[in-house]
Amino acid sequence: MATLVILRHGESVANRDNIFTGWSDVPLTAKGREQAVVAGQLVAATGIQFQALHTSMLQRAIVTSNLVLEAIDQLYIPEYKSWRLNERHYGALRGKNKAAVQERVGEQQIKIWRRSFETVPPLLKHVSQDRRYDQFGAHVEPRGESLEMAYHRLLPYWTDEIAPRLLDGHNQLVVAHGSTLRALIKYLDHVADADISKVEVANGEPIRYDFDDRLHVLAKQVL
Repeated sequence: MATLVILRHGESVANRDNIFTGWSDVPLTAKGREQAVVAGQLVAATGIQFQALHTSMLQRAIVTSNLVLEAIDQLYIPEYKSWRLNERHYGALRGKNKAAVQERVGEQQIKIWRRSFETVPPLLKHVSQDRRYDQFGAHVEPRGESLEMAYHRLLPYWTDEIAPRLLDGHNQLVVAHGSTLRALIKYLDHVADADISKVEVANGEPIRYDFDDRLHVLAKQVL
């Protein structure tokens, strides 16, 4: 049996300001740092010893990871960073205020862009690739993504990097983003495409999964 804990990063500047973010690299707010510490304290209370941590290549998740590891006194464990755990890319919406966009296109359209599984947001005309992704080759950063697209880029990381460690009985900690964690929850909980819009993942709220030796979920708990 092994345990997985997943956690959305603490409040970012973009969360605070109600801005579409995606792959844009924004810092945590002071509140976000506090949320990360509290999340770490909640995880520490479980006594779980992790063998590895997985996070994205964006600072809001990386800083949250470090604050959590400090709070649980496990800064020594291996940390793995992957673009596959990055937030869903909101395309041409990124950097725009959500309320202002809603005023322009209407509540229903904004809801579809944000919560549906298959709908792709307006795409960027072009992408200037960030140097942090150069090691993965050209065209890693998309021009925009639906949640379905983010789901399919996330799953290979689960299959190749997280699931094998869990099958070996090694507890894993994942600190990522709202949409990519919704995608992972969809997979783990077998959520239907039509129902994923109802799944929310709050900032700084750890979710624990306990698995059997075949990675069937035995229990799920919000800490």
